Amino acid sequence: MLRDGAMQGKTIIVTGGGTGLGKSISRYLVQLGANVTICSRRQAVIDETAHELMTEPGRPAGAGQVLAVACDVRNPTEIENVISQTIEKFGRIDGLLNNSAGNFISPTERLSYKAFDTIVDIVLRGTYYFTLAVGKYWIENKIPGTVLNISTTYASTGSGYVVPSAVAKGGALIMTKSLAAEWGKYGIRLNAIAPGPFPTKGAWDRLFPEPLASMMDPTSRIPLKRVGEHGELANLAAYLLSDYSGYITGETITIDGGEVLAAGEFSHLEQVTSEQWDMIEQTIKQANRASKKEGQG
Repeated sequence: MLRDGAMQGKTIIVTGGGTGLGKSISRYLVQLGANVTICSRRQAVIDETAHELMTEPGRPAGAGQVLAVACDVRNPTEIENVISQTIEKFGRIDGLLNNSAGNFISPTERLSYKAFDTIVDIVLRGTYYFTLAVGKYWIENKIPGTVLNISTTYASTGSGYVVPSAVAKGGALIMTKSLAAEWGKYGIRLNAIAPGPFPTKGAWDRLFPEPLASMMDPTSRIPLKRVGEHGELANLAAYLLSDYSGYITGETITIDGGEVLAAGEFSHLEQVTSEQWDMIEQTIKQANRASKKEGQG
């Protein structure tokens, strides 16, 4: 979506950047010229991703560099290490993409306290730890910065069977809006993306394990009748991290093929066939004629 070199000179930290959506977004940022620090808990995974992004065929001449630093986002000391290593290698930090997440489906009453804590700690605690650390660095050094949080459509609506994730994502969403209001005076912007279904190996398998995968077609409830492509999300993320979106802050942009809109009370009527609509139309006309006769009588 953006011109070549649109992110030249920018340095972005991407949490959960070794796999899935984080990897796809990191790839596009690097292609646009940004230097990217990818972090997650497994060093071997991010080392492999960093090597892949740096040696891909067709890599643009002005592509950015990649640094891989292991980090558990629940640990402030490890977060500070990511920040210091990024500054040491690239000179400064311009953006933060909070993408680390954890989720699984379960009836809430089956969850242990520890299971609930695990998701909230990664998604909410990890997001505000990293945001606070980078924000303090920007404010102290008078650097305008951009935070982009990967949220979810149910962060604002709620959802059964993923309650820990909904609680954590909802909290992170309110933090996004609150800090956008508070930190705007420092030139710091915060926004969020709420994706619908974007299949990724691992996360997708946890959310749609068998036999659920065979029972449920996730595209059936999406007006566009398909899942999202990683490049579509990467385009939006790059735009929101770039200077082109400089007047956007405190916003959450939904990219879900209309899935949330299909939750309307009568959206299920899509299943009614043309022949059935003919019958319904005749029934309504008959009811209207009967109503008129009663009124005349």
